[in-house]
Amino acid sequence: LLVYGAINSNKTKQSDGKTRILTSFYPIYIMTLNITNGVNNVEVSNMADKLNGCIHDYTLTTTDLRKFETANIFIENGAGLESFTDKIVNSYKDLKVIYAAQNVTNFIYSDDNESNSHIWLSIENYKNEVQTIASKLSEIDEANSGLYNANANQYIEKLNELQSKFKQLDLSNKKAICLDESLEYLLKENNIDETLIETDHDQASISAELIKETISKMNSEEIKAIFIDKNDSDKLAKALQNETGAKIYVLNSGMNGEKNLNSYIDLMNQNYEILKDLQ
Repeated sequence: LLVYGAINSNKTKQSDGKTRILTSFYPIYIMTLNITNGVNNVEVSNMADKLNGCIHDYTLTTTDLRKFETANIFIENGAGLESFTDKIVNSYKDLKVIYAAQNVTNFIYSDDNESNSHIWLSIENYKNEVQTIASKLSEIDEANSGLYNANANQYIEKLNELQSKFKQLDLSNKKAICLDESLEYLLKENNIDETLIETDHDQASISAELIKETISKMNSEEIKAIFIDKNDSDKLAKALQNETGAKIYVLNSGMNGEKNLNSYIDLMNQNYEILKDLQ
């Protein structure tokens, strides 16, 4: 049991002049590493560095609490994705919090009007988040604002090149079944007509009736592509494949990885090669 109210934030901050930034999970970590690259007296650490599933299902640990104790700035995706951090953030009145998704407007909404906050696989949204983080860091740490913005601009130039590459794909006549909501933005940004089967990362919750309806839809509309994430079970995908003859495509949602400034670009290039096969 984690007791948030027992935290004493007054004694936790180190007085060595360093700015300590804590990020919520891997995509935000990589953005922040690029923005702070080469900036003196700035340290960046990541909270959920052992994440295997979706950050939405993550549970704070005592190790995470210790990371908060020394952080000056906490950066999260926001948009409801890391709601479990609300209590801990509210316990640190001096902690500066940056919500990377605060300026994103093109959310995908479900039939019950809930927004999909897994936005980073849209390159456009990813760039938006990079710009927001750089802007907010510049406001908090004005002495290093020039470096933050220069790094962000340099990173966005690379992301623009990546985006131009994806725009060469012609997938507008393709239909697909998507079994992981974190992949929706990547598919929609590349004009794939995707149908999301909402599993909430728990395929066991899918009813037999919904599976039957999905198989019927795939056969009647000749949908021959099924997308899953590399961390997902392929059990449901194989069941659909057996009934429809569709091909399973395994993409990388970038939930975890190594400390590598180019990791997002690398994983998206891998996703590009997979999507190219769909043409």
